[in-house]
Amino acid sequence: MDPRKVKELRAFVKMCKQDPSILHTEEMRFLREWVESMGGKVPPATQKAKSEENTKEEKPDNAIKLNPRLAILYAKRASVFIKLQKPNAAIRDCDRAIEINPDSAQPYKWRGKAHRLLGHWEEAAHDLALACKLDYDEDASAMLKEVQPRAQKIAEHRRKYERKREEREIKERTEQVKKAREEHERAQREEEARRQSGAQYGSFPGGFPGGMPGSFPGGMPGMGGAMPGMAGMPGLNEIFSDPEVLAAMQDPEVMVAFQDVAQNPANMSKYQSNPKVMNLISKLSAKFGGQA
Repeated sequence: MDPRKVKELRAFVKMCKQDPSILHTEEMRFLREWVESMGGKVPPATQKAKSEENTKEEKPDNAIKLNPRLAILYAKRASVFIKLQKPNAAIRDCDRAIEINPDSAQPYKWRGKAHRLLGHWEEAAHDLALACKLDYDEDASAMLKEVQPRAQKIAEHRRKYERKREEREIKERTEQVKKAREEHERAQREEEARRQSGAQYGSFPGGFPGGMPGSFPGGMPGMGGAMPGMAGMPGLNEIFSDPEVLAAMQDPEVMVAFQDVAQNPANMSKYQSNPKVMNLISKLSAKFGGQA
């Protein structure tokens, strides 16, 4: 047997000899019944012990001073604090009792009752359930049935809140990923437009982007269709000296549209409502000697 427990039992027996009233407490009923079943007799409680206030106020304190390592004494004083409506003091004593002997049911029982007084339903349910597991007690079981529904309701509310929080975090992360993807795609489109614009500028020495197949959209009056020898075509210096033409050719949107029309003049109808594109075509048509 654990020598520490034997020492505690010896101290408890000594205390009972000094004050038999301890054996008449509700917590010690099991011990009285066992002694009587073995044919023994429990000494009667003294008149002083029968004074409830005296027992509440003095006996546990004195006993703890004599035996500071006996867990049952702290549990006993915790029960007194519960009756005096001092749950915080009861919790402190129960914590100390559990520290000394974590296998004792009484500290959990009284700590559960203290938590109940404070409205700590989940903590109360936990302690009372553990007390019944260690040593079934009808009083603790009845109180457990009372606090469990409230504890379960609180737990369900917390789980619901946590689910909503997780769903909100998932939604926010999804939105962030979507936004990042859209930003990436937009950057890719702009880069592609700049690349095409650069390629178009590079093809100007041999002709306008796409080679201006057949003729300029609208016929480019004065150019005679296929521009043999590029007769009558003004120099590039003259074209790029026009700030409006130069600004338009630096606009990726305009140059993409211009490339589309140059490759297929029929596509010009798509840009009739785009003033930037139509202004460039009109300017170039004028410089080639035609009418827009």
